[in-house]
Amino acid sequence: MRFHLITIFPEIFDSYLNESLFKRAQKEKIISAKIYNLRDFTADKHRKVDDRPFGGGPGMVMQIEPIYKAVRFAETRNKKQGSKKRKIRTILFSTRGKKLDARTAKRFSKYDDLILICGRYEGVDERVAKYVADEEISIGDYILSGGELPALVLMEAVSRFIPGFLGKQESLEEINGSFPTYSRPEIFNPKKGKKWVVPKVLLSGDHKKIRQWRAGH
Repeated sequence: MRFHLITIFPEIFDSYLNESLFKRAQKEKIISAKIYNLRDFTADKHRKVDDRPFGGGPGMVMQIEPIYKAVRFAETRNKKQGSKKRKIRTILFSTRGKKLDARTAKRFSKYDDLILICGRYEGVDERVAKYVADEEISIGDYILSGGELPALVLMEAVSRFIPGFLGKQESLEEINGSFPTYSRPEIFNPKKGKKWVVPKVLLSGDHKKIRQWRAGH
């Protein structure tokens, strides 16, 4: 799986992608992350990628031309890296988009390449959503300043479905379900009040009862 991130803040991704599961998965070539600075695709001498909105209004709008060029560059680059035709999906992050959930993440995991367009300012020229992106995605009913955090959320949600990313596929909550978990010590003494203890069933060694207890939560 190749993730292609189109952004005006490429360094935002550095820390997260170079730690933990993402670092290991890239090292083992389970996934790759290619970051494209949108300013590299503008002809403006000041490297501007935004302009005032037609019809008036506050703020600036990200222009279609550099986004179009960046997406086409990512697509062409992929086609040149092998004879096999790769399945590519281009995603624009938008408050109007389809809500990201586990089913959508699993669907995205079937693609070879995901091109992720990270907007900023007051929005992105609507022609990007209409003609360039295959679909729009939202990660929740709230507003963020840009698409970089949503891109990281989507990347992790999708990567969890890629064999080898988690190490053990059994780690997926979608398989095991979500239930309370505990570890050592068995008894914890806070400064005030009663002791906090681990449920006895988890210490019993009776795996049938433990499965039943977990299923009930």
